[in-house]
Amino acid sequence: MPQDEENILLILSSPSGAGKTTLSKKIQQKYYSFKISVSHTTRSPRDNEVDGVDYYFVNKEKFQELIEKKSFYEYAKIFENFYGTSKKEVNSIIKTNDILFDIDWQGTKQLTSFKNLRLVKIFLTTYDKEELKKRLIKRNQNSSEEVETRLKSFDKDILHWNDYDYVLINKNLEVCFKQIEKIIITEKTNLTSSLI
Repeated sequence: MPQDEENILLILSSPSGAGKTTLSKKIQQKYYSFKISVSHTTRSPRDNEVDGVDYYFVNKEKFQELIEKKSFYEYAKIFENFYGTSKKEVNSIIKTNDILFDIDWQGTKQLTSFKNLRLVKIFLTTYDKEELKKRLIKRNQNSSEEVETRLKSFDKDILHWNDYDYVLINKNLEVCFKQIEKIIITEKTNLTSSLI
């Protein structure tokens, strides 16, 4: 993969409801060099989601076909749906831009196995499980059964924090965003210095 020497691949992972999608959008709005890696998924689009912008929405047969063709850098089954990161898309974007991944710990482990990828891995979490439950209910995107399923997965997700370079507790969105900005600046500065 022809990666520009000054570009990084930033991973944001978190238990569901900890704010990674909101923070991903804030990074992209402020830093034009970052492009979000648009994943393929088998889940149905939500009301405000656009195919090709938020996700590439495909059926399970098409997703399986892409797996067989080894089209993904990573893929995972999450809450009964599949999500995957296209090699073609990543290889195209990284030539000219930094890339932002909004993926879980399973995807992070798979990406880490590609030694040619320059990854910066951030794990986000909430202060505690009760806070997570409040956020999941407040965002009003899931049924009560789905909220409970996501809360159960929190215990498994949190075990993987040590696979990451940085761990941030998202108590306040703006504070957390500033912490991520510092990480981006530090990592980009270190990368530039190492190339001199």
